[in-house]
Amino acid sequence: MKKFSKTSLLTAVTGLTIGMVNGLLGAGGGMLAVPLLKKSGLDQKEAHSNAVAVILPISILSAALYLYKNYVGLTQALPYIPAGLLGAVAGTYLLKKISPLWLKRIFGLFMVYAGVRLLLK
Repeated sequence: MKKFSKTSLLTAVTGLTIGMVNGLLGAGGGMLAVPLLKKSGLDQKEAHSNAVAVILPISILSAALYLYKNYVGLTQALPYIPAGLLGAVAGTYLLKKISPLWLKRIFGLFMVYAGVRLLLK
């Protein structure tokens, strides 16, 4: 029987946590994924791009489950998809252009804004 290393256990727990947060809060797992991926040794840009790669299949599964359980109607989500896809393309382009320091600052400001907004509602 193969022994699990501390790293593989941490990776599994991280993946489980990201999936649970994403399923519970929407795409909030990405906000958790970036710091955890940085902690595992990736630089800022690698952490952001890998977070998207990790969140994509999780988000697809979450969306399918939300639709299946009738938590959301497809007609409610459809108007947001074209602009969301355009935003994803723009974000991918901008990731190459922005410095890691500014990326970290923007990410941090967004996290603070989202946290304050949630606390005040």
